[in-house]
Amino acid sequence: MESVGIAVSLLLWVMIRMSGANTELLSVPLVMHGTKGKPLHIPVETHFGMNEVEFQGTWSQVSPKENHLVTFENSKAIPNLQLKDTLIFNLTSISLTFKQLDDAAEGEYQLQINIIFPGQDKLETIKKTVSITVNVPLSTPVMKKSSEGTLVEDQDNVTLTCIVENGAKAKYQWLKNDKTVSPSECHIFSQNNTTLFINPVKKEDIGMYSCAVTNPISHARSKVMELSVFYGPYNLEVNSDQGLRIGEVFTVNQGELIFFDCLADSNPPNTCVWISRTDNGTEVLMTGPRFEVPSHKLAQPTKFLCRAFNNVTKKQDETHFTLVVANLGSEKLQGESAVSPLAAITISSLLIILCMLFVLFRKTCHPKRVLMKIYSRPMPEQKGLHRSGHEDATEDFGIYEFVSIPGKMESNHASCRSLARLDSVKDLHTTIYDVIRHVPETPTLSLLK
Repeated sequence: MESVGIAVSLLLWVMIRMSGANTELLSVPLVMHGTKGKPLHIPVETHFGMNEVEFQGTWSQVSPKENHLVTFENSKAIPNLQLKDTLIFNLTSISLTFKQLDDAAEGEYQLQINIIFPGQDKLETIKKTVSITVNVPLSTPVMKKSSEGTLVEDQDNVTLTCIVENGAKAKYQWLKNDKTVSPSECHIFSQNNTTLFINPVKKEDIGMYSCAVTNPISHARSKVMELSVFYGPYNLEVNSDQGLRIGEVFTVNQGELIFFDCLADSNPPNTCVWISRTDNGTEVLMTGPRFEVPSHKLAQPTKFLCRAFNNVTKKQDETHFTLVVANLGSEKLQGESAVSPLAAITISSLLIILCMLFVLFRKTCHPKRVLMKIYSRPMPEQKGLHRSGHEDATEDFGIYEFVSIPGKMESNHASCRSLARLDSVKDLHTTIYDVIRHVPETPTLSLLK
C-alpha cells in the first residue's frame, strides 16, 4: 500500500509539472481580514500527499518587519519561543493560527516550503504570501453641519462632516436621498471623504443627506439630515379656472366674479402684489396670492400684472395678463376643449369653400359629359404644313370680281377659300352681293405665273 501511495504522489507531481502549474502544489488566501482581539486562522491547501513526500519549510513575517515564526519538517515543528503564546502551528496541514490579534500582527506573512517527491532528486521550492489586516468594528457615524442658519441659494455655502468615533480603515460615502453624491464644481470632498463642501448652495441641493462608512469587517450609516435652501421665485404664472384663456388674455362673461391665482416655485412662499396697468401709469390693487375681479366693473380690456417677491432671497419676478369681458354664451368655454369664435368662423368658411369646389368639379369634370363633348365635336381638318393660300394655283385659277360695301372690310380682295368661310363669321358686317369667276378655256403659262 505504501508503494501505491508513493506512485500516486509521483504521478500527481508529474502531471502538475507537465501542466506547468508547480505553483499550485499548495495555496493560501491572498488577504485575511481579522478583528482586533479575536483569533484568526490562515488555512493552507495542499495538492500532494504530505505523508508521501519529504518537506521542510518556514512561516515568517516579512513586513512591516521581519520576524521568524516557526520552522517545520515532516516529523516536527520548532516555533519561535517568543511567539509560542500567540501562535498555533498545525504540522498536519502546515496552517497557522493567531490566538488573539493585535495591531502588531498586521502585515505580510510568507510560507516557504521545500519538497522532494519520491524517486526525484530535484528540490521543489514553493513560496506563498498572505496579507493580514487587523480591524476594529465601526461605530455608527454622526453627521454635523457647519451652519445651522438659513442657506440662501447662490449666496451661502455649507460643510457636512461625517464623524466615526470607533473603528479603523473606514471608507466614506455621501448619500442624498439614498443616491450617491458625486464630485462636481459645487460639491467638493476632502481627501478621505470625511467632509462634503457645497459652494454655493443651489435649489437642487435640497434633500436628505447621510454618510455611510465601511471597513473590511463592518459597515454603518448615519441618521439622515435635511438640508434646506431658500430660493426663487421661479416659473411665475397666473391661473384662473374661469373664462377662456388664450396666451396671456383671459376672456370672461359679463357679470362674473373672477379669481386669479399667482403661483411660483419659491422657498419660502412669495409675497404677491396685484397691479393694474394703464397708459397713464400703474396702480397697486391688493396683496396676496389670490386676486378677485368683478367683471361688471370692466368696461374695456384691462391689463394687470402679478409681482412676486421673496423676502429671504430678495429676488422678484412678475407676469402680465389682460382681462377681456365678452359674451361667451350660456356655457363657459374653458380648458383645452374651448374653441374661439374666430376659429369656428374660419373652419366654417373652409368647409363651405371645399363644398363649392367639389360641386364645381362634379359639373365640369363629370366623365359622361366629357365623353359627350368629345364625340359631338366636328372632325377637325387634317393639319398639315402651313399654307399661305397660294400653294394650289390650279384650283384658284381664274378671274374674280367682287362687289362689296366700301368701308366695311379691311380689304376689298379675298381668296376663294376665305369667301367660303364667311358664312361661319357672325360678327363680319359686310354684305357680298356677287362673285364672278371667269375661267379661260385653256389656261396659259403666262396666266399661271
